[in-house]
Amino acid sequence: MAKTVCFGEIMLRLSPPGFERLLQSPQLQATFGGGEANVAVSLAQFGHDSYYVTRLPQNPIGDAAIKVLRGEGVNVEHVQRGGDRVGIYFAETGASQRASTVIYDRAHSSISEMAPGTMQWSRVLAGAAWLHCTGITPALGDSAAACTREAVQAAKAAGVSVSLDLNFRSKLWTAAEAQRVMRPLVQGVDVVIANEEDLQSVLGVEVEHADVTGGVFDVGSYRAAAARVAGECAVKRVAVTLRESISASDNGWSAVLYDAATQTFLQSRRFSVRLVDRIGGGDSFAAGLIHGFVSGRDLEATLNFAVAASALKQTIPGDFNRVSVSEVERLVNGDASGRVRR
Repeated sequence: MAKTVCFGEIMLRLSPPGFERLLQSPQLQATFGGGEANVAVSLAQFGHDSYYVTRLPQNPIGDAAIKVLRGEGVNVEHVQRGGDRVGIYFAETGASQRASTVIYDRAHSSISEMAPGTMQWSRVLAGAAWLHCTGITPALGDSAAACTREAVQAAKAAGVSVSLDLNFRSKLWTAAEAQRVMRPLVQGVDVVIANEEDLQSVLGVEVEHADVTGGVFDVGSYRAAAARVAGECAVKRVAVTLRESISASDNGWSAVLYDAATQTFLQSRRFSVRLVDRIGGGDSFAAGLIHGFVSGRDLEATLNFAVAASALKQTIPGDFNRVSVSEVERLVNGDASGRVRR
């Protein structure tokens, strides 16, 4: 399998048990997660030589994060140690009409203070087929944005394919700030991954007739938006996830993929998902795309694999997608019954 590299922030995730409100009872469950780390874990589960690059403090929490990644099969030899803290986020799982909620406590995290020029990207990317970054890490500040830019530029120079998940986070920066940083970063990457809100907030590209909160989609408008991104930003492929937010417990889930070279536009199968944990759904979709592209699948097979992988993730607690290629392929091939396998 291919060598893949993901760069970004891994955080400590603190969540109340089950569907409780935050601190409803005096306990929190501690796990780890974060957009780029989630992709790295998925790629390791899919059998790739998955590397994760970040910066973590030299303390027991930083050590625990590295131990968790190693336990998931991720290579952490290029993790930089330094700084004072691991970022934290609190995740409260919603249900029915009560939305899920995320609260960040990540100011001055180690990676936000990572200095440009301190990572030997030529060494990190040696032999790699793919680099994955997101719009989350650049939102942490100028230094993190500069480090992300270095990674992307080094990958392009080395002939390594690059995917960039826009991942707009309104609690980290404004749309104007995101566009100032991200539009130049997107230029010339191989794959842009987004939802309709990301396209609007990060690239200023509106998807007409899309209702973000209601999950109303005009597929033709998505094609037009994807083609515009590809044309304006010289991007080879644009993938957009379509989430129908019926409630906090039930979502419709599908995606579209646009290929600029052939002007091919594909729409995936739609899954009705009873949510266990929606966090990480987009990251598992990104990992599914990367797996499909580096393993030589065609566009349709790649899209269907990615959507199925991300549908399965949303049935698993925590950030990480703990499914194998064979499990995803069973769903792709139509086995969605959920029957017990004995």
